[in-house]
Amino acid sequence: MGPHLDYTFHAMGSEVRVLIGPRLRRTEPSPLNAADRERRFVLEFARRLSRFEPSSELSALNRDPRAVVPASQLLRAAVRAGLWAAERTGGLVEPTLVRALERAGYATSLDGAPPASLREALAAAPARYPARPDPRSRWRDVTVDDEAGTIVRPPGVLLDTGGTGKGLCADAVACRLAGYTRFLVDCGGDIAVGGVGPQLEPYEIDVEHPLTGEVIGRIKLDRGGVATSGVNVRIWQRPDGAYAHHLLDPSTGRPAWTGLIGVTAIAGSALEAETLSKLARLVGPDAARRVLADRGGVIVQDSGEVELVGSLVCRMTAPARLLVAS
Repeated sequence: MGPHLDYTFHAMGSEVRVLIGPRLRRTEPSPLNAADRERRFVLEFARRLSRFEPSSELSALNRDPRAVVPASQLLRAAVRAGLWAAERTGGLVEPTLVRALERAGYATSLDGAPPASLREALAAAPARYPARPDPRSRWRDVTVDDEAGTIVRPPGVLLDTGGTGKGLCADAVACRLAGYTRFLVDCGGDIAVGGVGPQLEPYEIDVEHPLTGEVIGRIKLDRGGVATSGVNVRIWQRPDGAYAHHLLDPSTGRPAWTGLIGVTAIAGSALEAETLSKLARLVGPDAARRVLADRGGVIVQDSGEVELVGSLVCRMTAPARLLVAS
């Protein structure tokens, strides 16, 4: 695959990895200097958009009593990404569930906190059913006005950009690395791939089993995005003994237990892949196959059974059932 810079750092509560090939033009920074630059970009991206940081732009927006709030280009882009995901998923992946997340126990960052046992959580989880949108949700009342440089929303409606932030960030870094022969940007499992090199030698991206952590397959990707949504990373036990995770059913405001513990989706960008992986996990096994049919993906059921969906190029390292959805 030729020379590569392999650069890893911690941000947004996860590991961020950047692979950069040779420069296309001598005017571009060296791969190492480019990686240093992107590290600064990602850390600043995370600082400005964290709902856990009181001084962040997002926190300032949520505190602001005005209906029309001046907002930076970055904040407007992040909120727009959340609104796009809500529209794309019919309101299942949406950015106005902050209070429900806090009630579930996700009021502060879980960065560095060991996750609860997924096996124990599955044993104690309620009956499985597909998540549903909430017709009372306020995301449709939020608008981004780029001409005026503002975000308009009813006062008191809190926004969270975390549901789409890593995919958006991976895509932004990928765009900034367009001057290199090949690159991969992995923001905590939301991955963007580009350059001319992968079209000749695609990247192989590991898919891990959420119960065992073992690699169950490797997806070949030459461009676009791939993302995994799993219950195993952000899962915790509440003081009342119940288990919770960060992907909520908007209709109830409670963690969604749908029969799926992991979904990997492929799409044209990391943001789209992140959105589709969350959507597929929220709608449950039957509908997930339809969500992933166009580009392909991997689903893992509560039982641990692994299924390949669609016509993706994937080399499995563990037994899997292949489904070609129609």
